[in-house]
Amino acid sequence: MDKFKAYASFISIAMRGSLSAAARAEGVAPAIMGRRLDALEEHLGVKLLVRTTRRITLTHEGSAFLEDCQRLLADVAHAEASVSAGGVRATGHLRITAPAGFGRRNVAPLVPLFRTEHPDVTISLNLSDRVVDLPGEGYDCAVRVGDLPDSSLVSVRLADNRRLCVATPEYLARRGTPRHPSELAQHDCLVLSSDASQTRGWAFCVPGEDGRAEVVHIKPGGPLDCSDGQVLHDWCLAGHGIAWRSIWEVETEIAAGRLVAVLEAFAASPNGIYLLLPQRRHLPLRVRLWMEFLRQHYAEPAFWSRGPGAARAPAPVTPLKGNVP
Repeated sequence: MDKFKAYASFISIAMRGSLSAAARAEGVAPAIMGRRLDALEEHLGVKLLVRTTRRITLTHEGSAFLEDCQRLLADVAHAEASVSAGGVRATGHLRITAPAGFGRRNVAPLVPLFRTEHPDVTISLNLSDRVVDLPGEGYDCAVRVGDLPDSSLVSVRLADNRRLCVATPEYLARRGTPRHPSELAQHDCLVLSSDASQTRGWAFCVPGEDGRAEVVHIKPGGPLDCSDGQVLHDWCLAGHGIAWRSIWEVETEIAAGRLVAVLEAFAASPNGIYLLLPQRRHLPLRVRLWMEFLRQHYAEPAFWSRGPGAARAPAPVTPLKGNVP
């Protein structure tokens, strides 16, 4: 029995909650993961996991052993990294998921650049507006934009995300310019359909009865909705209505005069762009480096003002020490 492989397989099964999810993450058949777990339990002489047709749960011994295994493999990884070429050498397979529109423009261009720095890492990028179950589906991390629902996942804020209402000059000349968020009811608003992730509606900062500003959420309607934000963006550029879009999507069109920002006086404070992680402790080196790589690029104002899909070659990322800050 390869003990280190058995330990890693046990950790993956325990964290992901199923043999199939762990097998997908490693690219092997579930039966192989099952045999590794059986061999490890036989070697130790204890039951680490209780397996049923619906779920896998840790035994008391399994919980204690999981923590020791995570610490052991993290120490080995750090020891190897400290003596590898350049001081930091990431390996393994990195599975990332991100929203479709944001991911195409602001994640996908960075993936090949990251791999240029870390050629021993292979990467799978999933672009979907569906909310992915990270541990259940075997993903290492997810990029998320906007307000986050309550979750057991660890979130790391990478950058601010400001949203604006925009429309073409032609639409505003035809239908008029709204002066207050309540006037959106009189306009064609281009909204995400109900099966997308933007469930709270459009956020505005509106003075309350006491004169102090408070954030309100409005769910405007209109003749067109879509689950794909890029389609809404295209419809807006075609003059079909008002859209609520992130500044990184529309600032180029605003600067060129193709779109006009409206209701700017009521714009809510920025929400965030986040990296979500299944856990905080004992992150693989490739995940920690990817997190810092995103932070470095998203901190540069020039990154957001570039053309769609463009990305500059990065400066080397400073080697990391310790766990997630």
